[in-house]
Amino acid sequence: MTPTITAFESSPDRGVGLARDTRVRWAFEEVGQPYEVRLVSFKAMKEPAHLALHPFGQIPTYEEGGLVLFESGAIVLHVAETHAGLLPVDANARSRAIAWMFAALNTVEPPILELQNAGLLEGDMPWAGERLPLVMDRIRTRLAQLSVRLGEADWLDGAFTAGDLMMVHALLRLRPSGLLDEFPNLAAYVGRGEARPAYQRAFAAQLAVFTDKVPMEQPS
Repeated sequence: MTPTITAFESSPDRGVGLARDTRVRWAFEEVGQPYEVRLVSFKAMKEPAHLALHPFGQIPTYEEGGLVLFESGAIVLHVAETHAGLLPVDANARSRAIAWMFAALNTVEPPILELQNAGLLEGDMPWAGERLPLVMDRIRTRLAQLSVRLGEADWLDGAFTAGDLMMVHALLRLRPSGLLDEFPNLAAYVGRGEARPAYQRAFAAQLAVFTDKVPMEQPS
């Protein structure tokens, strides 16, 4: 049975690959697993049918037979565990790859999301000017630690794994801030992730959702 995931009907990132369905699409593409997408509107995300799949009314969700999953990290882990290509065969290396998945989601991504919220949702607050530099410094601390660990290696622990997939996608959110450019090895690391054919296919699929919604200009 072909799995089905949900994605934004109208992506708030305007199709630039930051929505969390992109990382699930990327995982499918890496392992060569076909998948189907059901687009969901913001209104439908808060209705009972979708809340039965995702209790917090978000995307993506995953359905295959009797299995329903939510949370992009859990979905990517399931894809990686049930298809060859994203987790090493060696048990210790496999566990380390999963640890990097958790690190991306629990250690690296939270301050990055805090930065986005500070700019988009809290920018007009009287304390925003004081808070923003603190958030950026917290991100710099994490990036410096990650930069040291990566060093001159291509990937975090030998070959590309689901840990790299999650980490690269988390770091992509930093590109507009310029913070990533302060760490050339991390910028190159993200570039290698984006250059992977599987990522390119996932990005194109997510971008197509947005471009299909943009009305074509009428000839003058």
